[in-house]
Amino acid sequence: MHYQAASWGSYVAPPISTMVVGDPLERIERLASENAVVIFSISTCCMCHAIKRLFCGMGVNPTVHELDEDPRGKDLERALMRLLGCSSVVPVVFIGGKLVGTMDRVMACHINGTLVPLLKEAGALWL
Repeated sequence: MHYQAASWGSYVAPPISTMVVGDPLERIERLASENAVVIFSISTCCMCHAIKRLFCGMGVNPTVHELDEDPRGKDLERALMRLLGCSSVVPVVFIGGKLVGTMDRVMACHINGTLVPLLKEAGALWL
């Protein structure tokens, strides 16, 4: 396993290209269901940085797939665009294998109090 530097403390998944090649939407589903919290991100995106900080600040260690660091990341990004129906897709968050959405949906859940129960239900938080 490869862990990201101490700045996040979260698990950074191996490059997606090392996994079985297939339909990008199927790969997204599979990757999203492998861990309690999964973030599809771009390493230079400020919103991605903010969402990772939010989860780490809550004591959650998300699995992060940096799309710009993977040769097949563009395929996944296009699949996420189709899934969400919008052109600006990162960060995309899955909790318990279920699509939560982009930054605006995650922040809305955080503000209205539904994010913590989702995280507890997925096993990402124990308190």
